[in-house]
Amino acid sequence: MAELPAREAMEFDVVVVGAGPAGLAAAIRLKQVNPDINVVVVEKGSEVGAHILSGAVIDPSGLDRLLPEWRSEDTPIKTPVTDDRFYFLGQSGALRLPNFMMPPLMSNHGNFIVSLGSVCRWLATKAEALGVEIYPGFAATEVSYDGNGAVAGVATGDMGVGKNGEPKDSFTRGMELRAKYTLFAEGARGNLGKQLIAKFNLASDSEPQKYGLGLKELWQVAPDKHRKGLVQHSFGWPLDSGTGGGSFLYHLDDNLVSVGFVLHLNYSNPYISPFEEFQRFKTHPLVRDTFDGGKRLAYGARAVTEGGYQSVPKLAFPGGALLGCDAGLMNVPRIKGSHNAMQSGMLAAEAAAAALAAGRSHDELTDYEAAWRGSPVGKDLWKVRNAKPLWSRFGTMIGIALGGLDMWTNTIGFSLFGTQKHGKPDFATLKPAASSTPIVYPRPDGKLTFDRLSSVFLSNTNHEEDQPVHLKVADMALQKASEHDVYGGPSARYCPAGVYEWVEEAGNPKFVINAQNCVHCKTCDIKDPNQNITWVPPEGSGGPNYPNM
Repeated sequence: MAELPAREAMEFDVVVVGAGPAGLAAAIRLKQVNPDINVVVVEKGSEVGAHILSGAVIDPSGLDRLLPEWRSEDTPIKTPVTDDRFYFLGQSGALRLPNFMMPPLMSNHGNFIVSLGSVCRWLATKAEALGVEIYPGFAATEVSYDGNGAVAGVATGDMGVGKNGEPKDSFTRGMELRAKYTLFAEGARGNLGKQLIAKFNLASDSEPQKYGLGLKELWQVAPDKHRKGLVQHSFGWPLDSGTGGGSFLYHLDDNLVSVGFVLHLNYSNPYISPFEEFQRFKTHPLVRDTFDGGKRLAYGARAVTEGGYQSVPKLAFPGGALLGCDAGLMNVPRIKGSHNAMQSGMLAAEAAAAALAAGRSHDELTDYEAAWRGSPVGKDLWKVRNAKPLWSRFGTMIGIALGGLDMWTNTIGFSLFGTQKHGKPDFATLKPAASSTPIVYPRPDGKLTFDRLSSVFLSNTNHEEDQPVHLKVADMALQKASEHDVYGGPSARYCPAGVYEWVEEAGNPKFVINAQNCVHCKTCDIKDPNQNITWVPPEGSGGPNYPNM
């Protein structure tokens, strides 16, 4: 490519990367503390909420602190939880677990069933009313550094670059957004957050981050199948005892039901397909009747962080900080992260506002780093810190029982297990195909179960076709020799959008990347056994466009 012109630059006090709950809470809190702070939020989705995907049952504690008056306003938070159920599933039956057996922190009463995308759109109006600038459709693709190596802002991606890497007639240089402090709130496995963790060695004292893949569909069901306010969580079938995961069914208003499935990405059998396991789950007698006479409206998938307390890296570094799921602050057994995301955004904002008031810039927000473990975020994660490693170590039945016991004892301040370690990162857990059992999944019926391509259609995913592929394979020969020849090509199964295929060409397997299908879940970046695939933001606002997920 010919030498590019310099980027135009804009100066701000604080740049926030990502318009999710963490980023928007940070922006709002900055303006609440000091209306004169100049704040901008950049968001890679075509609009705020377009790339937001969550169950979601929200704990309102973060929102109560951020916007105490919200309950008296017209908001998208309209459906309180009225019925809270937990089940263990066998292949043909279900055992309901009595609510009194569940640790108190697992109760969902007082929480709300929402579209998190709609909540973020509402939060964006609050931020803009305070004077925050929000730029959707602009993905931050690079971190800028000053002469001392501190973060000095970000740059958005260039537009109008062809597949060959050369500028097209429509080429437009990205913008440099300079800031005294930059807050990164990209969600799980953030592209820039990943780079910052490596550059500043932020994870040197923490366990490997762990992940799950969350898949979700939104249905409009028949009125007689709808139970407004019902929250139902389950584990067990269709997964075997050595494969972690669970499922949910949330009844919103307007006869809408969210159904979802989370599969832990430390699974070992390369023949597992998370998408197919999700489709199988819907056929269980406990849930299948819910969808009889209904219509599937939307589909999406997204990685979630599962490492918890012991996997949280150092959050502050010169010139910036990690927030929300970029920092790994999701509570796994509760399947909730938005409350911690908002709390972390507020903590970081308060630290940044204090630093700006003292005339500081580009240094480390040590107050944020020092505060989070003693805050509601740290206390929330501390109580459940052993649930994930116990499940991984002992399997579903024993692991969940021990994890539940540990959560009970943690409510009174002690643990029988101390703080367990996670062990291997998720990419290192696959077994070779030769020592694994293939899985034959049933064909979809097009009524209750579906294929991946028709599902991706419902995600409204769109990418400019004439652009460089945003899924970067470092060594294609290694992909063939290891991912295909040793592990049997698991990329064709772990991707929930049909991005990857191994096809025969002149008698040889060829790795095909259908990048236009990508729903930005980041699973390939996490699960590839050689860490040979890197997800980077595509041009502009490419990706899914979730209307109400």
